[in-house]
Amino acid sequence: MNAEIIAVGSELLLGQIVNTNARFLSQQLAELGINVFYHTVVGDNPERLKSVIKIAEGRSNLIIFTGGLGPTKDDLTKETIARHIGKKLVMDEQALESIQLYFARTSREMTENNKKQALVLEDAQVLPNEHGMAPGMISDSGKHVYMLLPGPPKEMEPMFLKHAFPAIQSKLETDDVIISRVLRFFGIGEAMLETEIEDIIDAQSNPTIAPLASDGEVTLRLTAKHSQAEMAMVLIDEAEAKIMERVGEFFYGYDDTSLMYELTKLLKEKNMTISAAESLTGGMFQQEFTSIPGAGGHLKGGVVCYTNEVKSNVLKVRKETIENHGVVSTQCAEELAESVASLTNADIGISFTGVAGPDELEGKPVGTVYIGIWIKGRPARTEKLNMGGSRAANRIRTVKYGCHFLIKALKEDQSA
Repeated sequence: MNAEIIAVGSELLLGQIVNTNARFLSQQLAELGINVFYHTVVGDNPERLKSVIKIAEGRSNLIIFTGGLGPTKDDLTKETIARHIGKKLVMDEQALESIQLYFARTSREMTENNKKQALVLEDAQVLPNEHGMAPGMISDSGKHVYMLLPGPPKEMEPMFLKHAFPAIQSKLETDDVIISRVLRFFGIGEAMLETEIEDIIDAQSNPTIAPLASDGEVTLRLTAKHSQAEMAMVLIDEAEAKIMERVGEFFYGYDDTSLMYELTKLLKEKNMTISAAESLTGGMFQQEFTSIPGAGGHLKGGVVCYTNEVKSNVLKVRKETIENHGVVSTQCAEELAESVASLTNADIGISFTGVAGPDELEGKPVGTVYIGIWIKGRPARTEKLNMGGSRAANRIRTVKYGCHFLIKALKEDQSA
């Protein structure tokens, strides 16, 4: 089965929102072993949408639409598709009742145009929307399968996972079980990782190995097919073992985990607390840390020490350190890490100081970063980075590197 994803919405073409739906759907379809060769974005115009549908029909048998199912006049996806495939739109009573209950529950007046959201293609399989109002639907013409999904990711993603994914699975003419596993790596670039395992990738057809880079991280998605789930797992295990022999030192976790999640998990296991002194990251480390459910109990606190005054007066960085070495230095990073741990009575102190950009500081180029780490019972240490990205990218990557270095330090302690 070949699939095409068509995102409908002029706001996408205007750059007002990012099309994250296409990425999500492509990942999910890959797990089903379905090829996605084209992504298309079209505005809220019925003639242009009709033209895009005709092109998609010539090269794909599963066509997935996102967006254009709302109550307003520019939401024309299902109307356009209905005319194109010769289907009527009929009222789905269950969807209508769900919409009416939503307005009653929120004490809002339901306008007449909201009923439009309950219209579905006749004979379509209706996909309930448990996080919004407009239902999704699947219409099978025999030659093509048309799937219509809402545009907001918070509605589309759970609808796809709970209802659309199994519906597609049932249409696949195969008894094979398809299993995927994502390996996550940090501290190695996509090009280098691919070079290290290029022969493994070239030799594999089952499982397939797909690399993806994002914000300094690299993932490998391994997808295997087999008539038996156990054998599909064996195929993935064998491929993973070969990959780990080459680049295992950069591996940090599986599937939907993150560096911050792995760090908080390690702190829970060790029953340790942490505090942060943040200069160039401006509180970003603490923000990310507290976004992990249950992680708050391991964060004692922190200081955003953006100015030299705060570094000196609050975190007691010595005057001679700033005068002799500057604030962008190993000495300053280590004093900050140890001081913030002492100030908050934490087991671990981490500090971030450096040059995010756009201008150099203290004669040091943009992307120069020092991460200080102090762990109770051990001397302070510093990791220096030389990055060359934008200000925003440098800050994001600095936080990730902080997690990476802390995980390594805590695991070194564990293996000692």
